[in-house]
Amino acid sequence: MGKWRYGVVLDAGSSGTRVHIYRWLNSDVARKGATDAQSHALPVLETDKKWTKKIHPGISTFADHPHDVGPDHLAKLLSHALKHMPPDEVSNTPLFLLATAGMRMLPAAQRKAVLQEVCDYAHKNTKFQLPDCDVHVQVIPGETEGLYGWIAANYLLGGFDKPQDHEHGKGHNTYGFLDMGGASAQIAFAPNATEAEKHANDLTLMRLRTVDGTPLEYRVFVTTWLGFGVNQARQRYVKALLDSTASNELPDPCLPAGLEVEVTKDGSLIESDEDDGDDDDDEDEKAAAAKLHGTGKFQECLHQTFPLLEKEKECLDEPCLLKGQHVPAIDFDVNHFVGVSEYWHTTHGIFKDKHEDKAYDFKTYQERVSEFCNQDWKHIKIGIDKGKWGKKVDEEKAREVCFKASWIINMLHDGIGVPRVGIEPLPDAKNTTKAALDNAKEKGFLDPFQAVNKINDVEVSWTLGKMVLYASSEVPPPDEKALAVGFGSNEPGIPKDFQYPGGSYLPWQHDPLDDDNWHRLFVEYPSRIPALLVFLVIVLVIFSIILGKEKRALVRQYAVSLLKKKPGKTHTPLKGKRRGFLPSKLFGLGGSAGQDYERVDAGEDGLSHNGFELEETYLDSSDDDRHFSDDSEGSRVGRTSGWATPQIKTSEPLTPGYFGTSGQADLVSAGQGLGLGPLNAIDRGGLLSRTDSRERIRSRASSPKRARSKMGSLDE
Repeated sequence: MGKWRYGVVLDAGSSGTRVHIYRWLNSDVARKGATDAQSHALPVLETDKKWTKKIHPGISTFADHPHDVGPDHLAKLLSHALKHMPPDEVSNTPLFLLATAGMRMLPAAQRKAVLQEVCDYAHKNTKFQLPDCDVHVQVIPGETEGLYGWIAANYLLGGFDKPQDHEHGKGHNTYGFLDMGGASAQIAFAPNATEAEKHANDLTLMRLRTVDGTPLEYRVFVTTWLGFGVNQARQRYVKALLDSTASNELPDPCLPAGLEVEVTKDGSLIESDEDDGDDDDDEDEKAAAAKLHGTGKFQECLHQTFPLLEKEKECLDEPCLLKGQHVPAIDFDVNHFVGVSEYWHTTHGIFKDKHEDKAYDFKTYQERVSEFCNQDWKHIKIGIDKGKWGKKVDEEKAREVCFKASWIINMLHDGIGVPRVGIEPLPDAKNTTKAALDNAKEKGFLDPFQAVNKINDVEVSWTLGKMVLYASSEVPPPDEKALAVGFGSNEPGIPKDFQYPGGSYLPWQHDPLDDDNWHRLFVEYPSRIPALLVFLVIVLVIFSIILGKEKRALVRQYAVSLLKKKPGKTHTPLKGKRRGFLPSKLFGLGGSAGQDYERVDAGEDGLSHNGFELEETYLDSSDDDRHFSDDSEGSRVGRTSGWATPQIKTSEPLTPGYFGTSGQADLVSAGQGLGLGPLNAIDRGGLLSRTDSRERIRSRASSPKRARSKMGSLDE
């Protein structure tokens, strides 16, 4: 197992399934060399756009033929995951398929059959970790989906790791979370202190663990509204239209004027149905029950979608928001919400108008929606053909967007109670710190509501929250008394309904290519060899450039001496050898190709060939300033050798030091008498060139220049 941990989550929604891949450092590796800030933060998860893939329709459509869910649905998703993962990490990677609203609507027997097929197929066709199918393959409640989304949003915004930078006032530093899919909608937020104490029994206790093992605890309210997703709300709306009259020709203010669509008796559009075959019952079920004629009156659409909130239902546990479901009072002074999925797509899909990163403004948004939806369908089609609203907007999206926009507006403002920015006064933000304003104001995260899709280029998905919790559970606890990571009822200790993420501490095992395992490269990972060789060549080139010409010559001479030096054999001269272009450039192999080099035979000039063997220099690198100085008092003598530098022989061994003893003084004078000049010349380069030393010895007395100068003196 390498330093990276991987996790794969399949988000099985009502309209399709999307695979997500995440990775994070093993907890041992993450702690190694981490700064204080990194140690006190949650594990850092990474993902990539290429690591996700979505296919349609959802797995709930396999309810009547569950055996097909593997080959016809899962195969594509699992193949995508395997394509983007290291093969040797698959067996260490947990796989989760977590289904949401679409599967919640199926009868229990059909749900169980589909999930069992999913688990069996994954077991037989992959090596992913699936130790317990009841944990790894399941239909999760809407509350769990909302909690995972709340974790993801606050994780990406920094509310967990840097609470001091997200002080919203009243000691509050987390963000609320709103999600809406096709079938359900969720809300999750941490109430203010007063509401948290008043409604303690309604809260969920959640525990996380930072990289250094520090526990984090939060108490969050989460609820879900099944049937309040945009697709289910649309079906309820159409059904209400059908129930209101016996006519099969109905005006629809939520469709652009001039647009006609056929609908079934259960409220679904004919165009959006999948063809399930030739079954007669299916054909009867899909027979058109009515035809809707668009009138393009958006204000009337808002009015007719309002009853779908079911606010008239009795509230048994005050306060309530929708459908008679209890929700603690929301303090918009400190509860700032981010909305994902349909909240993003419907507010930014057509109506962003170059304001993609701006906060949600109700007044501006409603004006744009009204302008679009009050147009004639013919004009809208012309705008689609010209790409007026972007490449992603087609006729289907344009047909649906007016209803979706009216539903979003009603949910946000009449349902949840978000202030209408631009019309209603905002909550008093006087308690908000300046640091929080500076950090978040640009993105609008201090406004009551902001629709988001990505934060720091990472999609805000509940699947991320699931894997943050899982990665956190792999961090070892600081001591035996530490409580487990997970969530459950707001009770001390570990409540009976506590949900464990499924992870556990895994000690880091070194990567197969660590220092002590390099021999395995050629056996188990031959494909990595070319890249390794290229890397080594690049390092070698850079290193040779840094060395410089003289030091490259030293390295070359040392290497040659090692290769040629054999016990009991004499060295053979190198004559007429041509040096290749690259070696000569990198290691200074001679001035030009074809240059001859002649060995100095034993006894020549009184020098033994042993004096030319490359030996260790005694120059201390810490005294660079001295052995590059012209001051003889500051010079040092070094024992060097090589092809060009004679070794100075003395009756007693030389030791490094300043010239001050009588023996060393004799040595200095002897060296100068040979014409070697001050010994700092030897010291400066580490080696004295052969030509330099021999020419000085041989030619001083017979120099023509010197002879001419003497003759000139005689003439005078």
